[in-house]
Amino acid sequence: MKKIRTALVGYGSVGEKMHAPLISVCEDLELVAVVERNQERSKEKYPNVQIFRNLEDLLEADAADLIVIVTPNEFHFPFAKMALESGKHVVVDKPVTIHSFEAEILKQLAESKGLVLSVFQNRRWDGDVQTIRKILNEGTLGRIVHFESHFDRFRPQLVDNWREKDVPGNGITYDLGTHLIDQAVMLFGKPKWVYAEILKQRNDALADDFFDITLMYEGMKTRLTASVLVNLPMPKFLVLGEKGSYVKYGLDVQEKAFKSGLKPEGENWGLEGAEAWGTVHLENSVTTYPTERGDYRHFYQNIADTIRGQASLKVKMDEAILVLKIIEAAFLSHQEGKRIAL
Repeated sequence: MKKIRTALVGYGSVGEKMHAPLISVCEDLELVAVVERNQERSKEKYPNVQIFRNLEDLLEADAADLIVIVTPNEFHFPFAKMALESGKHVVVDKPVTIHSFEAEILKQLAESKGLVLSVFQNRRWDGDVQTIRKILNEGTLGRIVHFESHFDRFRPQLVDNWREKDVPGNGITYDLGTHLIDQAVMLFGKPKWVYAEILKQRNDALADDFFDITLMYEGMKTRLTASVLVNLPMPKFLVLGEKGSYVKYGLDVQEKAFKSGLKPEGENWGLEGAEAWGTVHLENSVTTYPTERGDYRHFYQNIADTIRGQASLKVKMDEAILVLKIIEAAFLSHQEGKRIAL
């Protein structure tokens, strides 16, 4: 069976260090084309790819069957719409669009044409998230009353990056917030209401660099927060239940591996050392709890299997639309200083 011809639209840091390697190791996909406006850097690692200067030329050449869009957020909707209208399957880096109504348009368009459309929510396959899913399924902590998720960094200096400029879809909420909200939706579904504080804490910041978002469920509070001004260890996850608690420090090991240029392959990929495992605190015991393997490779394999009709999508558009509605509610909550019902 022939591999699915795949094109990457955008070859910035995320495209080069994460999407391209993941596509290249997927046995059912073949990276055949890259859209680079001014350079041909992708040929250094993938000498056989065809370079296009824009998406229009790529589509006109009919060079690929799956289009992966890794551009600044403001171009996600028009590029995805253009690719779908050309009869191509589409993956969009998160967030799938800036506005939920745009995502709804894309969903209807993909369905009308029988095409696969998904959003790259790779952090569903973080090892710690997979571990929490296991703990919840086992009922180790009993009924969960509080779930807390942090994504903190220390980046006190502003950088010359589109995410920190005054452009649509900028800021940490559309970036890291999309991941944390998606993880919560995957684990717990749709919340009842949203309350949020979204701030610009660094001097002269043009984009939000802090958020604290509360998602309220029946009998359970979920707190999602991220900051670029945290220079000490904070729990990555804190899960509190009637029978006990789980706490986990440190980020999933895959991001560091991608940034160092490692290829996502081998038996040790995504495995975390025992020294970094989280701990389960029950009434009369404290034990380390092994972290499950993190593995972003599952995302693209699922895309390929779905295109071939052998599976259903793991990351569905209805979930992506809900994530955007929660983000919109969070900004409205901060603006009005009150809870926003969903």
